[in-house]
Amino acid sequence: MGVKIIEKSASAYTYPLLIKNILTAPLRYAPEQEIVYRDSHRYTYREFAKRVARLAHALGDIGICAGDTVAVLDWDSHRYLECYFAVPMMGAILHTLNFRLSPEQLAYTINHAEDDVIIVHQDFLPVFEQIRPLLGREIKVVSIAEGEQEFQLPEAVGEYEELLSWKSDDYIFPDFDENAAATIFYTTGTTGRPKGVSFSHRQIVLHTYGFISGLCAFESFVSVNSGDVYLPLTPMFHVHAWGMPYLFTMLGAKQVYPGRYEPAKILELVAREGATFSHCVPTIMHMILSDPSAEVTDLSGWKVVIGGSALSQGLCVEAEKRGINLFAAYGMSETCPLLTIAIPKAHMLQQEGDLTIIRCRTGLPVPMVDMEIVDPDGKPLVRDGKQKGEVVVRSPWLAQAYVKDPEKSEELWRDGWLHTGDVGVIDPEGYLQITDRIKDVIKTGGEWISSLELEDLISRHEAVSEAAVIGVPHEKWGERPVTLVVLKQGFGRAVTEEELKELYEESAESGLIPKYGIPDRVLIVSSIAKTSVGKLNKKALRETYRTALSN
Repeated sequence: MGVKIIEKSASAYTYPLLIKNILTAPLRYAPEQEIVYRDSHRYTYREFAKRVARLAHALGDIGICAGDTVAVLDWDSHRYLECYFAVPMMGAILHTLNFRLSPEQLAYTINHAEDDVIIVHQDFLPVFEQIRPLLGREIKVVSIAEGEQEFQLPEAVGEYEELLSWKSDDYIFPDFDENAAATIFYTTGTTGRPKGVSFSHRQIVLHTYGFISGLCAFESFVSVNSGDVYLPLTPMFHVHAWGMPYLFTMLGAKQVYPGRYEPAKILELVAREGATFSHCVPTIMHMILSDPSAEVTDLSGWKVVIGGSALSQGLCVEAEKRGINLFAAYGMSETCPLLTIAIPKAHMLQQEGDLTIIRCRTGLPVPMVDMEIVDPDGKPLVRDGKQKGEVVVRSPWLAQAYVKDPEKSEELWRDGWLHTGDVGVIDPEGYLQITDRIKDVIKTGGEWISSLELEDLISRHEAVSEAAVIGVPHEKWGERPVTLVVLKQGFGRAVTEEELKELYEESAESGLIPKYGIPDRVLIVSSIAKTSVGKLNKKALRETYRTALSN
């Protein structure tokens, strides 16, 4: 006998898990709570909801319908938060554009996502002009003017604030299938072109509840609730700012958006607005702690989640000296991103001693996340803290496929588990610790760099016989790329390492790679280690050069 399905009345309402329902809670519990943008904007959730309605009307008036795609190119702002809600709530798809991509990559993502409208801040209008010739379709543009406007785009359909100013603040957002696409963005975490990742309303709502259960429910050194003041320090284009804006909107907490990341301004906002919760990659935390303003700013009571790269014990201890409550979390673009949070179990809190090691672990899977480490055959390994395997996961908020890429999608999902490409161990308490990455991509300051792309670029030089790019440890950036080159015979004295590095600099200037992708060094070597089948032995190269080239 099979399972029994509950009978449903003909008049029963099936409540869909839609983003519009996240906005219900703050309007009920905290309508007068504030949302702040730098020094220029401050309004309540009640006013926020009205602006969300006006934005939906404005987009509808320029032709945006359910299923269309609206891209955003802006700093972290109250406007971006409005787009997080208005665009998917009207049934359209929000494309968060990564302004750190090269122009060529940025244009590719716009074409691939089939964007219909781009909302672009004036600071990025020159970039948009640069990529315009690469766009394969007609795209409407809404400009954002801020401060003294220095760059105009005459053909824009309107300016953001002007379009909202005369719209109705009454908009009835429709019900529709909770599995409808809500967002799309692009990850450059592997070789080749950026891959599109899309999430549904259902996934984002469940991910929000996953954060509530992981951050708000358990006894821990971290206590997050509606009384916190939220200041994001992960770009809003990156995996929905880790999904945190949806969480803190549902909680009705005060939110403070910093715009362009400037250490002194961030510290000023922390002090002035009383920020108590943020999230960032280690590079940003290094940047903040290194700023002179940090010495005179009271940072006690500031809780900060570190993700994107491993949290070192050194950074954790330094932050604790400043009064910052630092701890790690783990996820990836394809997982929306939350998978684990480094919080202690109850019995650990009762023990005397330092919890730094716990804070720096990759963490415990949050509720509704199943996680295993598996061998190359997909067999689960023992959780003894020693056996290493690939981390595979299941959860209701994982990306089901890469957009328009069935082959890569099948690689992502094998045997019904999402394969993260990370290698780690799980200890007897259930804590995950990432120890390595399967693919030879390099992660610097929270951003991925493709080693194969860099190898391909340098191989175009007439003097290069073969090349390998590896990541070496760096105290500030986590990793930095270094290129190893074997020259063709006869070029040994004619070509210098600096000349080869200039090729990368020219590639960055022409938009082929982002500037942060320029290798720190290009070394001319006599040979490059290879495996028994003739492939580049990246593992051996890293072991050989990591100590000599670190920092």
